[in-house]
Amino acid sequence: MISILNYKVMNNLMRLPVLAILLCVTSLFKPAFAAEDLASWPRTLPTQLGQFSLAQPPQRIVSTSVTLSGTLLAINAPLMGSGATSRNSSVSDAQGFFTQWGEVAKARHVKPLYVSQPNAEAIAAEAPDLIVIAATGGDSALKLYDQLKTIAPVLVVDYGDKSWQALTLQLGHITGHEAEAKQVIAKFEQRVESLRSKITLPPQPTSAIVYYEDGRGMNVWTPASAQGELLKALGFTLAMPPASLQGSTSMGKRNDIIQLNGETMADGVTGNTLLLFAADEKTVPQVAKNPFLAHLSAVHNHDIFAMGNDTFRLDYYSASNMLSSIERQFTR
Repeated sequence: MISILNYKVMNNLMRLPVLAILLCVTSLFKPAFAAEDLASWPRTLPTQLGQFSLAQPPQRIVSTSVTLSGTLLAINAPLMGSGATSRNSSVSDAQGFFTQWGEVAKARHVKPLYVSQPNAEAIAAEAPDLIVIAATGGDSALKLYDQLKTIAPVLVVDYGDKSWQALTLQLGHITGHEAEAKQVIAKFEQRVESLRSKITLPPQPTSAIVYYEDGRGMNVWTPASAQGELLKALGFTLAMPPASLQGSTSMGKRNDIIQLNGETMADGVTGNTLLLFAADEKTVPQVAKNPFLAHLSAVHNHDIFAMGNDTFRLDYYSASNMLSSIERQFTR
């Protein structure tokens, strides 16, 4: 039954703007915690905006970043709603969630709150007690930071300068789901170790690339990339372009990708095997027919393999799918 105080609050909502109404409703759903639940709180995490602190475990999380939502799901954090991307693309489902975790989100009743452009009213409607936003990238809602912090504490996360495992541990710590975070990582590492002993590697070294759809260029993953680190853990040797083609063409804070364009592809792809990231089987013949790559031994010997459309930015789910792809193609 609604208390007299809450009744008065609700009775006055009609006089308030929409966002203000949603903020008032949010205040009615603050959870109670047992003393033992709060023993290790508050929690803090360094961010680019300074130290971020939470006084108690969040119970209703909203993620404005479709990239970060998968990690929150992987650690079983209480994700209520998430921003979405364009629907029914090569990497997204009908809700606009990434295909690698879309079914998990559906099973847990996570709401797609908006497509691409962040919406403060849609976020407030979920009565969150924690809002997670990306510091950079196409799914960043940093421009709304000042508005969102009037709704709930706002955690700004930079996913571009760390592995998915490090990101998982950070989000596990600040949400109180560190045990789940460690379990997810341990489970993944056990699978990597098991798979390493089962697969037969294709001819080494390997060029790990993201092939441009127009055929005029590509990105080469370096050993510093999450993709490169995973391949090394499985026993692959990464082929790098000559030093003359690296230099200022590197991109990203970790220099994890080297760009090659046009004729530089001929000299920059030095691997005996090509692994295609952010690509499915339809991309393999496109690469094989590219005149800049026709001389490669990988093309002549048909040693070109697609890793999956969801492998451009790795989280637990997409990295697991990558392992499945490798297991399927290289287990003899």
